[in-house]
Amino acid sequence: MSDPVLEIRNLTVEFPQDQGVFAAVRGLSLTLARGEILGVVGESGAGKSMTGAAIARLIDPPGQISSDGVFLNGNRIDTLPEREFARLRGRRIGMVFQDPLTSLDPLKTIGSQLIETIRTHLPLSPAAAQARAVELLAETGIPDPAARLTAWPHEFSGGMRQRVVIALALAADPDLVIADEPTSALDVSVQAQVIRVLKELCQRRGTAILLITHDMGVIAEIADRVAVMQAGRLIEIGPALDVITAPQGAYTRQLIAAIPALADPITRPVAADNTALVEVQGLHRSFAAGPRSLLPWRAQARHLAVDDVSFAIPRGQTYGLVGESGSGKSTIARILAGLMPAEAGVVRVNGQPVQPGARKRGQVQMIFQDPWSSLNPRLTVRDIVAEPILTLGLATRPAEVTDQVAELLTHVQLDPGMMRRYPHQFSGGQRQRIAIARALSSRPAFIICDEPTSALDVSVQARVLDLMAVLQAEFGLTYLLISHNLAVVRQMADRVGVLCGGQLVEEGPTRAVFDTPQADYTRMLLAAVPEIPRANPAQNPQAERAIS
Repeated sequence: MSDPVLEIRNLTVEFPQDQGVFAAVRGLSLTLARGEILGVVGESGAGKSMTGAAIARLIDPPGQISSDGVFLNGNRIDTLPEREFARLRGRRIGMVFQDPLTSLDPLKTIGSQLIETIRTHLPLSPAAAQARAVELLAETGIPDPAARLTAWPHEFSGGMRQRVVIALALAADPDLVIADEPTSALDVSVQAQVIRVLKELCQRRGTAILLITHDMGVIAEIADRVAVMQAGRLIEIGPALDVITAPQGAYTRQLIAAIPALADPITRPVAADNTALVEVQGLHRSFAAGPRSLLPWRAQARHLAVDDVSFAIPRGQTYGLVGESGSGKSTIARILAGLMPAEAGVVRVNGQPVQPGARKRGQVQMIFQDPWSSLNPRLTVRDIVAEPILTLGLATRPAEVTDQVAELLTHVQLDPGMMRRYPHQFSGGQRQRIAIARALSSRPAFIICDEPTSALDVSVQARVLDLMAVLQAEFGLTYLLISHNLAVVRQMADRVGVLCGGQLVEEGPTRAVFDTPQADYTRMLLAAVPEIPRANPAQNPQAERAIS
């Protein structure tokens, strides 16, 4: 048997704290073979992302990495000088980070970043590098890839930015790809494309992939083996199908039981009040596409993001909005939140027109797709969550504010003792929970949820969705739920709208849309959802298994 591409022996990552030393990863050992995809799963804070960062030596001080060796293609790399190790990143080790916005330079076009990366690691001419950049964007599902080379990161949706990051990681055909939540921001159809790209990469070049994810559907679809982590330790590892259908550990069984099933809708009581709290009529919005022409008589090209969209959300109900990245979902959300104007059409919340900067304070809140960019890095979690409370005068005494913040953090499954920490001290999933707590802090009538659980592992996702349902019943909240996770939409939404190219191609009660879809596009989305084999306790897998 040939040497594994990656071998980790007794890896530990520690952070000194006032109360002692916190071990984010504890004595982790595993191997990854050539052409193999190893999935790493576990709740937020389990040590998944920290493991990937430690392999790539991206742990910032005062973090400390120790091990009995990290080997790439049989060569020890953890003891290399930083200059030598830096040559491995990008060329031999590709990285797909969890947060695409912080991975891209906002001052450079997509094309310049791709071409620069390609030419840094491969001996290609500028023209050949540009051709490869177009090829990479096409492989990862970017429409009209040649034209999008001139676009800027802020002109892409969250899902499209994630695809660009994946293209950057694949640019030099590395031996090992560490993919940290590579599909967390992607809709199901693009997720299927990315999964196909990763599979082909393994088959064509024997590339090894360490896939860090909370999405068991992706694991079932792509991973050869799966490792389950809890509190920094490896607690179960084995063939993916065996771990999913016959988990040996109680924690693994808990994770799998929390996965929402597309085929098993939850019966939800429908609010008796059918009065529309939110009304959207004839919504239209476009954006400039490409650079402005130097010829004054030439009109600038426009990209039509939202085209004549109309729907209503009854008070106390949830409206699900689904569609591929770039279909217009987030644009609609920002218009409804009063964060950008519509070019045509009317939006009313509680009978009042919504205009940028003129929305009623506290009544409309938003949970953004990207928690890193929506949280102030200079504020503690207490101050972030307390800001709406103080602004709206819901509490004034410091002790009372702190009590409310503690209660909100408890609701979203965070330790109130963490409220003095800063956003960078939390995992991506934990940051998303902070964003949800902040949105809930003013107890609004209408909450726009733009991928509210996209960064959460399945068990925390289940608790957050349960919490949203409880709050909705208790306070009569109205939700607009934007998600690429169709199982979540089926579980939470009373009605669903399906967007394609900025147009609403299908709309109706959730059960009808999912069980008897009328549009070909809706049927395509449903067919792209990865199937997760359900646990079978009676199964007795013959393959090697390990539990600590």
